[in-house]
Amino acid sequence: MKQNFKDFKANIKNKYVAIVGLGISNTPLINFLLKLGCKITLFDRRNIEEFTDSEIKHFNSLNIKFVFGKNYLSYINNFDYIFKTPSIRPDIYEFERAREKGAIVTSEIEELLKYCPSKIYGVTGSDGKTTTTTILYNLLKNSGYTTWLGGNIGIPLFDKIEQIKEEHKVVLELSSFQLMNINVSPEISIITNISPNHLDYHKDMDEYIQCKKNIFKFQNESNMVILNEDCPITSSFENEVKSRIRKFSLKENPPINVINNGAYVKNNELYVLNQRLFSKNHMKIKGEHNLANFAAAILSTIPEVSSSTIKNFAKNFKGVKHRNEFVDSINGINFFNDSIASSPTRTLATLSCFEDKVILIAGGYDKNISYAPLINGASKIKKLYLIGSTKQKIYDVFKKLEKDIEIFMFDNFRELIFHAYKNAKENDTILLSPASASFDMFKNFEERGNTFKEIVELLKASN
Repeated sequence: MKQNFKDFKANIKNKYVAIVGLGISNTPLINFLLKLGCKITLFDRRNIEEFTDSEIKHFNSLNIKFVFGKNYLSYINNFDYIFKTPSIRPDIYEFERAREKGAIVTSEIEELLKYCPSKIYGVTGSDGKTTTTTILYNLLKNSGYTTWLGGNIGIPLFDKIEQIKEEHKVVLELSSFQLMNINVSPEISIITNISPNHLDYHKDMDEYIQCKKNIFKFQNESNMVILNEDCPITSSFENEVKSRIRKFSLKENPPINVINNGAYVKNNELYVLNQRLFSKNHMKIKGEHNLANFAAAILSTIPEVSSSTIKNFAKNFKGVKHRNEFVDSINGINFFNDSIASSPTRTLATLSCFEDKVILIAGGYDKNISYAPLINGASKIKKLYLIGSTKQKIYDVFKKLEKDIEIFMFDNFRELIFHAYKNAKENDTILLSPASASFDMFKNFEERGNTFKEIVELLKASN
């Protein structure tokens, strides 16, 4: 049962509020709370010198206090509400101490889930979240619904709640960080898959899985969850679900419940609720994982979206930036940007899209996960270029192979790409699919992907 937003506004009006972390979602949140008379203090671990001139100018235009620097959380005392950025764990000592003093520790996404008046579709998983979320959003939008996109993509939506109507649709991409402390679930939830990820943040794999479960844990009988039958972890959740369940599978001979009440593939045709929809060759984007992404999104929208809308979108959808994105071709050498691939399973899925062997660029920030699964993609790799904090870990996996894969290790991203191109042959494919996060060298995977594309442009200009 959704709560009345008027109650939230009344409760927080003129209260003392801490905003922890100047993230994308917290900037509009500050402006919204200021209108309610809140006394706001912004906390951020960065030093003031690390902010841009425009950011500092913006700070000075607001009637708020600031605490910056390494020990910033030491000063988080005597607040009524604390809004934290998702990257900070909710159970740290400073937050526990604040709770004991009566503070409500929450986040923009938690409050959105509580008060948003429309149906919310939530998407989580280790891989495929953004593509599935994008497909889902467009299917609803193309069907004539006023649809809002938020969470990890789109725009921050909490300050838009009063503009969102009951008949609208809200689609959210949700990470394990955002799900960690919630006590309300979306009406429609999708879990694409689960594999080891973010173990630099979570205490262990079990905590990571438990966070993912929150996307359906608080649902009721009228809600629905979409689960991946082919993933043993997500399939096992069925015993804990209180809501309706639909499953999808790409394997031969799926269980009867998937055939009758889910999505499956037969003779390269996608069937949903036992009705043929389209051939996988009909899709503009390729790859079995993208077929799974479509299956999950479609299951969550039927019967609200027609088969004609689904077929038309599948035929024209080119995919999302930084997800096996074709960049350019230089002298017959093709460049693909899959910077989103921050785990081995993601890179394996992308490798499976290519018929011929590729020149793979991998490595990045270490999330304390195993890179042993990458060995399953060895038959798709012609040469391996490694960079970043995980380059030695990935090298150690491949050096035991008897297969003839040349391995190169670099510290400079530009030099690596130039070397890969110079030593490539016509019709070769150079693929950036790092199997690692980006934070050792870049702010995020978008910056990494954009840098890759910029270097490819330089290469083209010099040829």
